[in-house]
Amino acid sequence: MDGDNGGPALRGRRVEQDALDGLLRDVRAGRSRVLVLRGEAGAGKTALLDHLVGHARAVRVSRAAGVEPETEIAYSALQQLCAPLLDHLPALPAPQRDALGTAFGLGAGDPPQALVVGLAVLGLFAEAAAERPLVCVVDDVQWLDRMSEVILTFVARRLDAESVALVCAVRGPGDESILAGLPELRVAGLPAADARALLDSVLPGPVDDRVRDRVVAETRGNPLALLELPHGLTPAELAFGFGAPSATALVGKVEEGFLRRVTALPADTRTLLLTAAVEPTGDVTLLWRALDRLGVGPDAAAAAEAAGLVELGARVRFRHPLVRSACRRSADAAALREVHRALAQVTDPEQDPDRRAWHRAHAAVGPDEEVARELERSAGRALARGGRAAAAAFLERAAELTPDPKARAARALSAAHARFDSGAFPEASELLAAAELGPLDPVRKAGVERLRARIAFTLDRGRASGPPLLAAARRLAGLDLAAARDTYLTALGAAVHAGRLGGDRRRVAEATHEVPPGDEPAGALLTGLAAWTLDGYAPAVPLLRRALAGLTAEADLGLLWLTGPVSHELWDDVTWHRLTAPAVGFARTTGALSALPTALASRAGALVVAGRFGEASDLLDEAAALAQATGQAAHPFAALTLAAHQGRELPAAELVDAAVRDAEALGEGWLLGMAEYAEAVLANGLGHYPAAVDAARRAAGHDDLAVVNGALAELVEAADRAGDTTSATWARERLAERTGAAGTDWALGVQAVADALAGPPGQAEDRFREAVGRLGGDRLGLPLARARLLFGEWLRRENRRADARAELRAAHEAFTAMGAAGFAERAGRELAATGETVRKRTGAGLDELTPQEARIARMAAAGHTNPEIGAVLFLSPRTVEWHLRKVFTKLGVTSRRELATALRDR
Repeated sequence: MDGDNGGPALRGRRVEQDALDGLLRDVRAGRSRVLVLRGEAGAGKTALLDHLVGHARAVRVSRAAGVEPETEIAYSALQQLCAPLLDHLPALPAPQRDALGTAFGLGAGDPPQALVVGLAVLGLFAEAAAERPLVCVVDDVQWLDRMSEVILTFVARRLDAESVALVCAVRGPGDESILAGLPELRVAGLPAADARALLDSVLPGPVDDRVRDRVVAETRGNPLALLELPHGLTPAELAFGFGAPSATALVGKVEEGFLRRVTALPADTRTLLLTAAVEPTGDVTLLWRALDRLGVGPDAAAAAEAAGLVELGARVRFRHPLVRSACRRSADAAALREVHRALAQVTDPEQDPDRRAWHRAHAAVGPDEEVARELERSAGRALARGGRAAAAAFLERAAELTPDPKARAARALSAAHARFDSGAFPEASELLAAAELGPLDPVRKAGVERLRARIAFTLDRGRASGPPLLAAARRLAGLDLAAARDTYLTALGAAVHAGRLGGDRRRVAEATHEVPPGDEPAGALLTGLAAWTLDGYAPAVPLLRRALAGLTAEADLGLLWLTGPVSHELWDDVTWHRLTAPAVGFARTTGALSALPTALASRAGALVVAGRFGEASDLLDEAAALAQATGQAAHPFAALTLAAHQGRELPAAELVDAAVRDAEALGEGWLLGMAEYAEAVLANGLGHYPAAVDAARRAAGHDDLAVVNGALAELVEAADRAGDTTSATWARERLAERTGAAGTDWALGVQAVADALAGPPGQAEDRFREAVGRLGGDRLGLPLARARLLFGEWLRRENRRADARAELRAAHEAFTAMGAAGFAERAGRELAATGETVRKRTGAGLDELTPQEARIARMAAAGHTNPEIGAVLFLSPRTVEWHLRKVFTKLGVTSRRELATALRDR
């Protein structure tokens, strides 16, 4: 029976076909869709993809498939998918165009970062779909190279309004992490009636109904199994062999069926199939050239095609990927080496040097320095394209083939670095162990120790990472002083993170004296943090200030995870902004995306203190998108602080609870302190002063970096409002020890507020006025607004209503503009108590915007172009334009200039 597109109809797949037909309708209507077909081998995923392509009228189709031998070749599947669309490459922004060209080997350039390549592919799809809706089909995703999988996952999560469909098929159940979180269509076995009908079409003769039912039950309706398992078996064999209980997996059984058919073929035909299975590109010309080297002529193809295992047309196409694996399994090691050798001999060393090197590597019987050097060059080319996983595979095989122990250890170390960079931390650790088996000079020994320390800290910044980091630092002390200081700093940072949950910060700080102080940034920062731990706050201030003074965002981006909190600890808003303002842009433009989550969070924290909540929220949303795309999550301190000051009780409390759970699970006491501080801020804003006292006292009870200062200030305010004079006085006095040593306007302004609340009553007004004066400026908008709120509350209680109104009005307007709802309501209540009518901003129109639309509106109003907005929010420029049209409609404007005015007015 034929389908309506002229092809064979699919049995029992009406639901799946309807889903795919609906997807096509959506794409033709201008929407983007993503769908993952997930099912076991032989379930019919490829047939459903064929149905989709066959019905994709009035759209453009691009198709690719993962191939098992290509899993280590970076971007191989992605390049196959994008090749028909490259005529749109010139329309992309230059950085994206260059990155994609470098990744695909179309030009030379710096190694591209994955997210830049992802944005380029997203833009390429959008540009192609602007002419005609685009359907991208990718089969056998489980065999994609790692970079292709990463990029396609990123693109799938960002498609929105481009008229693009991305439909992928992946074998499952299995690794559910592949394309995780995307819309899925589970492809299960056929219904019983359809399964029996399909089986009847291939049975060799009449079969007892019980045998038929047993076959259907054991295959669970898998179409390929139903077609292949009975092949070549008699009814007796079906009844007494197939029906017997078996623990063999269904995939194994289907493959065994293919294996029986392969082994029954003539020797030359088996060689042809093996060569086609090993050659991943399906290049028929290359295949025949290799077969000629192996002494196999064209006549060998007839038996393979007659058996229905392969088609040799314009390209080689196996009936099913399991045929390919069955061919490989049917060959012994010697035959496999011969095939690789023949393929290496006929692969052009100029046009395709990496596949040639890979074939030569698999043809090698033992160590071979020439092949190892060729693989090393291939690794360099892979790194130049951003393919760290591919580079690691080349280097790992190169190490295995290296005859000289010293060179083998060096290559194993290089492979470990590449595995680490690609996120394969267990494999990196194994390669480090292999490197240590060979003789290493002191420099490479230092390299092993540093990388092991980086792995430990990357995997766990809590209590578990401290001891191995300290041990590594001590071993490095006799090899490389700069490396030792850098590792000691990381170990001390790990102890800071662990805090009350097991970080022995003092022991680590004492151990740092085993190396002489250094003038390099890490060394200077280490000296200051060690003094902060061992000698206390005041003696450490000048040392830490000197360390910060020598830092720049560009050169010291990798230290921002510590320098941001240290700036906060010193009440140094100037340095905090100096280091964080350029850090985000620098990380983006240079592709230092491993540092981007920290840069985003650090900058967001500084913006919260400045009272620029909208911008901070945008950066944290970007960090969340980055985490979704890459798994690199930013530390939640900025998100906690922002949520607490926004004053939305339920979402803030949920965020605090999540932070507490994470802190306890990871052994990160510093995060507990952050959560307690956020609790105190939230409770103070909502007027829940006893709860604020409890949370602030807990936070102030531990010497957590960048936590204690704020916790003490919150405790003074909460205790004063709760009538707890003892706690307020204690917190004020302890705060003075720190603010006096820091001496900045931020520190002294906060201290002036504390003195006004908990100091001599006769000095309160002067101290409030001093606080307002010191906290002026655009970097301290939040503490200024809070000082004016407290000053206004004090004036009202002094029955100075007119004066109170001026301060409370300023505070209320500032909090409202920031989005600090809790504090704005508190200020509004106080202002109403003075007799003034509080007019709430309606925000007409703005409330209708989604968070995504609001972010895009703010960036557009600030003058950013659609490509710039898309690069920050990981959207295609066409999706940005689509959102802007919706924003214009909701706000009743027609241009970006009107948009900026509307946002200011509202």
